[in-house]
Amino acid sequence: MSADLDIAFPTLDPPDLAALTSRGQPRAVRAGEVLYRAGSTDVRFYVVLEGRLEIEDASGDTPRVVADIGPGQFTGEVNTIGSRATLVTARVVEDGRLVELDAAELRRAVDELPELGETIIKAFLTRRDLLVSSGYTGVKIVGSRFSPAAHRLRDFATRNMVPFTWIDLDADERADALLRQFNISPADTPVVISRSGALRKNPSLEEFASCAGLTSAVEADRVYDLVVVGAGPAGLAASVYAASEGLDVLTTDALAAGGQAGTSSRIENYLGFPAGISGEELTRNALLQAQRFGANVTVPCVVRSLGLDGGDRVATLGDGTRVRTRCVLVASGVEYRKLDVPGFADFEGAGIYYAATEMEARLCRGEDVVVVGGGNSAGQAVVSLARGSRRVHLLVRAKELGAAMSRYLVDRIQGTENVDVHLGTVVTGLEGDERLRQVRARTGAGAELTFATSSLFLFIGADPNTDWLRGCVALDRKGYVLTGPALPPDARAAEGWRLAGRTPFLLETSLPGVFAAGDVRSGSVKRVAAAVGDGSMSVSFVHAHIQRPV
Repeated sequence: MSADLDIAFPTLDPPDLAALTSRGQPRAVRAGEVLYRAGSTDVRFYVVLEGRLEIEDASGDTPRVVADIGPGQFTGEVNTIGSRATLVTARVVEDGRLVELDAAELRRAVDELPELGETIIKAFLTRRDLLVSSGYTGVKIVGSRFSPAAHRLRDFATRNMVPFTWIDLDADERADALLRQFNISPADTPVVISRSGALRKNPSLEEFASCAGLTSAVEADRVYDLVVVGAGPAGLAASVYAASEGLDVLTTDALAAGGQAGTSSRIENYLGFPAGISGEELTRNALLQAQRFGANVTVPCVVRSLGLDGGDRVATLGDGTRVRTRCVLVASGVEYRKLDVPGFADFEGAGIYYAATEMEARLCRGEDVVVVGGGNSAGQAVVSLARGSRRVHLLVRAKELGAAMSRYLVDRIQGTENVDVHLGTVVTGLEGDERLRQVRARTGAGAELTFATSSLFLFIGADPNTDWLRGCVALDRKGYVLTGPALPPDARAAEGWRLAGRTPFLLETSLPGVFAAGDVRSGSVKRVAAAVGDGSMSVSFVHAHIQRPV
């Protein structure tokens, strides 16, 4: 712990202090002055030259001081870089002098002073971990674990790294007290109680994001260099490379950064991580990296359509806002497939899940669970769930486990005692009342199987998320985006390409200046590393198009 504290709260040496002082604005402060409060956005970064600050967490029942910042030390955590809502309050407790930097000035300092920048970024990441592990309450979500609406909110908070406290209506004694305090009935749940104590009944994701400070301003009268649609590995890679090279980048996602990869319990075949890395950690690092270079990442933000207006591409958002940009990267990924069985929709979020993150794993600890699928995602889920579940039943349509799963996962599953593999097996029915209680299945030999479970995890493939692109760019027969040499001759001979005076680039769609990367692209390799490669490569084509605009 002491080592973590040293990383989280370093004391800068005189040269580093001088470098930050030359980039910021001096400021005299008096005891009792509040520099910023929890929930504030666009918070300044402060370096203490003289005096002392206290960092306070007021998210619980009683405010508590979580850090003391003295001469040579600085304020801030990961949200400071991304201009998202801060989790804590900073208060002056001794008169003194500070150096103040805004978010843009801080990002420049981190970029231009790499060793100091590494110290600051490591401190920010460690501070967040220490704050959460020390009992930070965050927003409170009250509801039933079997409520689809409650699961939607918890999943959104988890995937967007919003610290929250889950209060289970069915098992937590605090739930009744909170409901009485706010004079609401269980039927009104789920409810969200913000850090300030404000209550919202069953908020939309947009309302929850606003409450948590995730939403960034989108400027309709601005012309961006690049709008990235989708913040999975491909979109985040493009955001990092484009922003680091000075392009003005807006990155949107309908749900959360990370895409499907962000829900993976552990990615073990990604280059450079011999011990593996969780999807959550990979996403957190990539998101912070993109924000550090100045990319504006906003969620939830749905792009409804794409078009042209003069020389600009125009992305129309869900609220009707029209965003103008010189280039667009389509990285909207894929959507999970669903089982074609009666009553399926009744149990989505009430026993049926598409990811096996730590949140879902906690829900079914000590219980029997069923996983359906034969690919790597299913294999990773089985390995993760087997650590806490009583027994994991893996249902695979194929006749052998290694047909679509990496060998290392096959070996690990076969060596896990509490995992049963059912080959040539398909789900035929679901039973339950307000929640899932039973899964029925049939083997290739016609035998009927019944599993008593409240948790069914599906990894049965996905379809491209491209409905919003129909009629705008060329798609293949399965709905994936065609690019470069894969475009049909009539698309490459269109008027737009004659005006551009060139043929489409490798990752360019049938519309000049619109590119595609990652799983949504026709012919792409469905791997995290391949998506990252697509996203980073697309930036070179963006530069080439901007230099020769249509």
